Amino acid sequence: MKVKRARRPVARRRGGMSGQRVLKAEAVLVGGVALAALCWEWPSLRREMRIWRMSGGFRAGNRYP
Repeated sequence: MKVKRARRPVARRRGGMSGQRVLKAEAVLVGGVALAALCWEWPSLRREMRIWRMSGGFRAGNRYP
């Protein structure tokens, strides 16, 4: 006589997120914040680069403190 095993229903997730999805969401959030900070600071970075080039850049050596 063959006895069949009773199959249990597959456990379903209860609305929770997997760890991998949480890590992806955090990476997207951090990337968005970094991009926003770069866009916010872009004009001042351009100004600083222009001042640095006018003062001689790497060629200035010890001319300016």
